[in-house]
Amino acid sequence: MSPAKLATAAQASFPDTDLHIMGIAAEYPEHICSTQDFKEFCLRNYPRTPALEKLLMVHENTGIETRRTACHFTDPFLNGTSPTIDQLSDFYLKYGVELAVGASRKAIEEWGGDVSEITHVVATTCTNSANPGYDYFVARELGLGDRVERTLLHGVGCAGGLTALRTAANIALGASFMQRPARILVIACELSSLLVRSELDSMQETGELRIGVSIFSDGASAVLLSNGIGESPDAKPVYDLLGWDHLTVPETHAEIGFDVHPAGWKVILTPKVPAITATGAPPVFASLVPRIPALLTDGVAPGAADFDWALHPGGAKVLTSVQKVLGLTTQHLRASYETYRTKGNSSSATIFSVMNRLRQPDMGEGRKNVVACAFGPGVAIEMAILKRVKDVAPHADVAASSGSSDSG
Repeated sequence: MSPAKLATAAQASFPDTDLHIMGIAAEYPEHICSTQDFKEFCLRNYPRTPALEKLLMVHENTGIETRRTACHFTDPFLNGTSPTIDQLSDFYLKYGVELAVGASRKAIEEWGGDVSEITHVVATTCTNSANPGYDYFVARELGLGDRVERTLLHGVGCAGGLTALRTAANIALGASFMQRPARILVIACELSSLLVRSELDSMQETGELRIGVSIFSDGASAVLLSNGIGESPDAKPVYDLLGWDHLTVPETHAEIGFDVHPAGWKVILTPKVPAITATGAPPVFASLVPRIPALLTDGVAPGAADFDWALHPGGAKVLTSVQKVLGLTTQHLRASYETYRTKGNSSSATIFSVMNRLRQPDMGEGRKNVVACAFGPGVAIEMAILKRVKDVAPHADVAASSGSSDSG
């Protein structure tokens, strides 16, 4: 069945869900990696081969000017002997947890509630496989209660942020049905830069180009979702969550992947990905929007250009391909392009960062409603429709260790 037929299958409409994002934040590590930094790192650790030369050429043309990394590319951890999988996990459970805690605290601060009110945590990552998961350590650092219900999602890759939000929304609706409050902390954290050595080692062994290391970066982000029951009348949402949808494009599982390997992780990104995302996003949008009564005017649904778009910046071609097929401008995708240019692709953590970026004053006056859309292994397409409530972000995306402000 085609993506269009799948997306137009009979689905329930969204009456007023009364779900609200009360806080949202992103946290990036302090280290900034430029194109020159990456080139020097590669040549310091590997001989010049045709594959490496091609990778460096690709890297110079990604459209990414700087990326954030939890470990600077001059650090001994990434130089000399490649780190082992257990060393990478230990690194994540220290520095990744720190980033996730930082993003969570900022989202909670904007919400204005107390951590004792948090009922659930829904987290995602594709760059760590520890048990208990990193969400356990984040909950402990935040001082969350022992009865907070934790859910950790794996295998959803770059779509993970919106997959976690969708999961949280369904949990919140269940709580509403039971007439119970739900305050759900949704967390995404990725240390994607740690894949660099295993990827480059493989490239040297096989001679095959591996482009993942040219676009991925590190970061964490968080949102606080509320079902409104018992919420303080003084609390003002950032966004109202109006509706959401998911689509797995058939027979595309081999096009995007991120699998564990004895020396790290391996990224699969085929040249078909931009076309798949551009083909899949429009039918999901066309199916979702008419099912949200609050968006309709005399029964007519708005078009794609009537929304701001928080589109996951999975690559320059992904952005331009989706933009073209939906008839959008770069202004519609301004936060996605800016995040991609200055931060790169932080996998699941990126989408909340883009949503937060849209709120910052230098993004200009925004449209009332926002489409958030991300893509992950499957190929899975996640989409959510948001209504702006509180525009100005209290936090820029701050470097975790340095404390310096960053407007991206």
